[in-house]
Amino acid sequence: MTETAADPVGTRPPLTLVKNTPTPDPAPTDPPAADPVVEAVDRPDNPLADWLSVPDAPVLPAWARSAASIKSNAAAFGRLTWWHTQYHGFRVPKYLVKTVLLAARGFFRATMGLWPTLSAQDHTATVKALRAQVKARPEDVDLATRLQMAHFERTRTRRWRFGAAAAGVAAAAVGIALADPVLQAGIAGAVVTPLAYLGRGKETHLLDQGAPPLRVDMSAQQLNDALRAAGLLKSGRANEDEKDAPRVSCSMGPVRDGRGWAVIFDLPRGGGKTASDVLAKREVIAQELGVDEIQVIMSRVRASKGGNAGRVSMWVADDDPYLGKPNPSPFATAERFSIWDPIPFGQDARGNRIEVPVMWQSMFFGGLPRRGKTFTQRLMTAAGLLDPYVRHYVADGKGGADWMPMRAVAHRLVMGAEDDAIEALKAMLAELLVEMERRFAILRELPTSICPEGKLTPEIVQRYNLPVIFVTIDELQEYFTAMEREDREQVINDLCRIARRGPAAGFVSNFASQRPDADSVPTKLREIITLRYSTQVVDRASSDMVLGKGKAAQGADASVLSEDHVGTGVLVTGPASYVTVRADYLDGTGFPLLCQKGRTLRQEAGQLTGDAAGDVTAAADASGVKLPPILSDALEVMRHSPRMFTTDLLAGLVNLDEDVYGDFNAERLASELEAAGVKRTSKQVKISGTNAAGYQRRDIEAAVPAEILLAHG
Repeated sequence: MTETAADPVGTRPPLTLVKNTPTPDPAPTDPPAADPVVEAVDRPDNPLADWLSVPDAPVLPAWARSAASIKSNAAAFGRLTWWHTQYHGFRVPKYLVKTVLLAARGFFRATMGLWPTLSAQDHTATVKALRAQVKARPEDVDLATRLQMAHFERTRTRRWRFGAAAAGVAAAAVGIALADPVLQAGIAGAVVTPLAYLGRGKETHLLDQGAPPLRVDMSAQQLNDALRAAGLLKSGRANEDEKDAPRVSCSMGPVRDGRGWAVIFDLPRGGGKTASDVLAKREVIAQELGVDEIQVIMSRVRASKGGNAGRVSMWVADDDPYLGKPNPSPFATAERFSIWDPIPFGQDARGNRIEVPVMWQSMFFGGLPRRGKTFTQRLMTAAGLLDPYVRHYVADGKGGADWMPMRAVAHRLVMGAEDDAIEALKAMLAELLVEMERRFAILRELPTSICPEGKLTPEIVQRYNLPVIFVTIDELQEYFTAMEREDREQVINDLCRIARRGPAAGFVSNFASQRPDADSVPTKLREIITLRYSTQVVDRASSDMVLGKGKAAQGADASVLSEDHVGTGVLVTGPASYVTVRADYLDGTGFPLLCQKGRTLRQEAGQLTGDAAGDVTAAADASGVKLPPILSDALEVMRHSPRMFTTDLLAGLVNLDEDVYGDFNAERLASELEAAGVKRTSKQVKISGTNAAGYQRRDIEAAVPAEILLAHG
């Protein structure tokens, strides 16, 4: 739906100034002005005022102003046609019986109409006059004889009329009996159709008047009643009809638009209510319309689209628009992608594609567990995988399997929130800050012909080997809750610097947390994030923590989502811009394949660097060598540690995949590793002065095939 409509009838547009012909000064002694002056078009002495003051109005109807709207309505027309085809198709036997009955009634009516003619009852005026005289003088025999003779002459044709009719019917019957079946059907239709038409009554219709059952109905009256019940419109005077009460002025609709109703309306002046007040009453309005608030999509119509502070665009869906089969991500089949282009993200309630530009932006994802938050966050990273000139820095505080495929691509990969992982995270952030300052130094020295805005460009990326840097951190709360206070403050400050200054140097921050409260993710970090996305949360306060203070009152409320809305969330792209999006779906198998594709692209472009270049497990996968799962998982858990106690290794494996390693103990772990080719040089390891049973990472790496180790150092 295009949220642009003409001003309501009866309102005067703002004062418009146009250049007119030179106008002399009122004083007769002064010469006329040399330059044109400006005159208001609504002056009474302006002959063009009547039609120049008419506001511009769209020529096309609302449903035909965009390709998306035309497509949506065409699809709706197709569904309506198919529904009527099914509806009347099942009633064909009923219609045939009804047609025969109507034809029988028509035959009776035709016979009764023709009977006077066949029976010669349509007497002439002479016969009627004689009959009247006979009734008056029954004793007059001569008069009766004259009447009898006149009637005999009048009915002489009865015999040949009946004979001709009988002959015609007999001939038609014989002809039909001998005709081809197709012709018989045609003749039957030609006979039955006019008879059925003749047999119909004023209230008789051959076809049933079927209408598709609408789950939601809407009219201007219902809309006004809902707004009045929500306290947005004043009621009429006491003891008077509500027709005198203030009403909204609909500049479009309500009309059917796709799988719902669309309307654009203006609040009446004098009521002191604005479009923002309407958005804040979304739940009440939904209740009055008899729908769930998830079905009500409302937004302000801004001046750029012909709106004002009291104009609201509303779309009410027939059912929950965010359920059904998920939309596959186009990245699942794409070969390459440029991170400089907007990222395909998902669809809104009306099926419109939502794309998100991420260059010069920072992102934050929040919401309850198991609502698709990580899968949605990975969509943004997936876009960077298909651009070889994007360098990935990834940290996962949970340390599970979600981000493990990134070892094939990531320049730095931090898994888990243990002490060694926290140290690795701090080192990664320090490296990023050094790189950021190095880039700013390079950009400052470049001439304006190459760097006109002091920011990274696609040409600079390749010419100076300064790839775009994606900083992805999932489960931020795990790091902050595991850190000491000083480390926590330092990491927060580092992240703030990256999110605030990094975009100009080509840094794209991509952060996520399950609990975005002040303790888990400080406000000073959340408030500088430009793009925010929230899946379901428990209440409006939690929604505001993710999306920004006051956003729920504006309509951007993730608490209205339910547990069924997996992969659906509210996306805020600006201070007054938001949309509920059903994110595209990239499944658990598609993401690892995408990582391998990204590794190949970087190898071809010479951009495979850092941890990914030296990761033996990723190298084995790329080479088609299948390592035993216990071997690759153990190396993943020990990514940041040269040695690890057996208890810690078991805990890391369980965190990585509880279904596989939940029943493992020290003996079974040793047996599985030995079967995979691990030969322990020592069963005891020393960490921080403590000796205990454990493993050396070099012993596990030694079980990797030699050709992999030689090829990748």
